[in-house]
Amino acid sequence: MGNDAGWDEEKPAHTVDLNAFWIDQTEVTNEMYAKCVQEGSCPPPSNATDFDDSSYADHPVVYVSWNDANQYCTWAGRRLPTEAEWEKAAHGTDGRVYPWGDMIDCSFANYWGEENGCVDDTTSAGKYPEGASPYGALDMTGNVLEWVSTVFESYPYDATDGREGPSASGARVLRGGSWNVTAEFSRASRRDWYSPTIRRNYVGFRCAMSATP
Repeated sequence: MGNDAGWDEEKPAHTVDLNAFWIDQTEVTNEMYAKCVQEGSCPPPSNATDFDDSSYADHPVVYVSWNDANQYCTWAGRRLPTEAEWEKAAHGTDGRVYPWGDMIDCSFANYWGEENGCVDDTTSAGKYPEGASPYGALDMTGNVLEWVSTVFESYPYDATDGREGPSASGARVLRGGSWNVTAEFSRASRRDWYSPTIRRNYVGFRCAMSATP
């Protein structure tokens, strides 16, 4: 986990042992999230323009806070992935820069890769099969940044030091780049962090669950 050639918050590279887990193959879509809203268990996105547009049903839900994402995953019988789980799912154990390898272009991911971006908006979840991670997870780079469970703290990562506390205070980590950031910000080891109440048009999430109770 981490990258000694990356930004300061990515250092040092270190080994983390994880229990087996499952992670969603794609980001949670508007259609998926709408079911939670309809049941009264999730608040609607703060800007519902795309959310209410049926042509965006299979796009990742955006304008959701960390609190909203956490609430949805709980409703769905899952949880947000930890930062370590997310990075493991994104690029495996061989040190690759991106989920698929070390080079990036618009055939692998929806990021800001050309003059006006690859798409300049979100795309359907799972639209880039060439960009699959070693475990088959899609859109781990690009489309939208993804909330994870973890409070932002310096490395080495330690799941027992309080950063995984569900009620802990502090900024929460986001991973994976988005449709409006460049290749440098799309690397699998790159870390971002926002207040858990922030909602943006380039921020979404996916859920995970432990493989054993």
